[in-house]
Amino acid sequence: QVQLVESGGGLVQPGGSLRLSCAASGSIFRINTMGWYRQAPGKQRELVASISGNGNTNYADSVKGRFTISRDNAENTVYLQMNSLKPEDTAVYYCNTGVMTMAARYLELWGQGTLVTVSS
Repeated sequence: QVQLVESGGGLVQPGGSLRLSCAASGSIFRINTMGWYRQAPGKQRELVASISGNGNTNYADSVKGRFTISRDNAENTVYLQMNSLKPEDTAVYYCNTGVMTMAARYLELWGQGTLVTVSS
């Protein structure tokens, strides 16, 4: 079974930092672009950041200069370092990727979501 498992959410004060991790496990041949999305209460899910297999990154304007996405291809893991957090960053964060399995199946995967709350 191929799956994504997230960790690292929690409660942080404004201006603080958190690091999210998302590890893919299972019978994986190749992982495509990996991304982080978030969904705040009453709002649509939005792309926060993405990173391609060769390291090219893309960020939402609202997080540029504060968040950094990175990946460890050997560990099939993507990270999101979040600095200078603001209350408006409060949301459930989801990782997402497309995976080619060893059985030559393409799967789009979502993590289970991790809650980030920025509040004093």
